[in-house]
Amino acid sequence: MSTDIAADPQARQLVVFTLGAEEYGVPITLVQEIIRYTTPRPIPGSPSHVEGVINLRGRIIPVVDLRSRFGAYGDRPDDAKIVIVELPDSTIGVTVDEVKEVLTVSADQCEAPPEGAGDAEYLDSVAKLDGRLLVMLDMAKLFGPSASGLY
Repeated sequence: MSTDIAADPQARQLVVFTLGAEEYGVPITLVQEIIRYTTPRPIPGSPSHVEGVINLRGRIIPVVDLRSRFGAYGDRPDDAKIVIVELPDSTIGVTVDEVKEVLTVSADQCEAPPEGAGDAEYLDSVAKLDGRLLVMLDMAKLFGPSASGLY
């Protein structure tokens, strides 16, 4: 069930993507673009969830494997995508299995993340949508204000 943003000023538009069987959302205002997966160039000594960097039209962008970041391993699909996210002081690419849709979610569909959830500090909220649960990520908390700590 989608909500009209004009009718609900607290509604949020989200880019919805999957990692395995789980659905996640990030605010569309943070998404600069979505590109086909390109193998990043590794950076020696970087954390295991940092795949490396890509050159995106002259800009060097660190790429993070969210599966690895969340401790969920598995094979990356052949048609994986990199979602380019704009944070206050940096731009980061996140590898996702599939980008599904852009969805508008109202405030009354959302609730706080459950107590004891594994990575609750990175979760913004959880939306209940017609029998599905959508985990909304807080990208600033997930990565900090800048990408400098990634590598």
